[in-house]
Amino acid sequence: MLLFVADENFNNDILRGVWRRNPGVDIVRVQDIGLSGADDATVLEWAAQQNRIVLTHDVTTLSTFAYERVDSEQHMPGVFEVNRSIPMSVAIDDILLLAECSLADEWVGQVRYLPLR
Repeated sequence: MLLFVADENFNNDILRGVWRRNPGVDIVRVQDIGLSGADDATVLEWAAQQNRIVLTHDVTTLSTFAYERVDSEQHMPGVFEVNRSIPMSVAIDDILLLAECSLADEWVGQVRYLPLR
């Protein structure tokens, strides 16, 4: 199963929905690991050290830092940018699909967008 870290502004209702349907999904929040207020580069570095895929709603800056890590050949486990306009049920379904059906290294170096469809 994949490991995730949700950035500081990620919708907690989505996280609760994921955990309600599968309590075993391993998602930590930036706030819970002492990185509140940390910049995107710091969050991505922590995620790389912990081999966790970043969940974010930030479509403006985080992906830029993620691509910079890839370009400089630094480890980047992956980023999923979740569109704020999709229904929560779709976001929950897609995160569960990723968590339950993906291989641990399947998303390395990639920035992808939800919804998957």
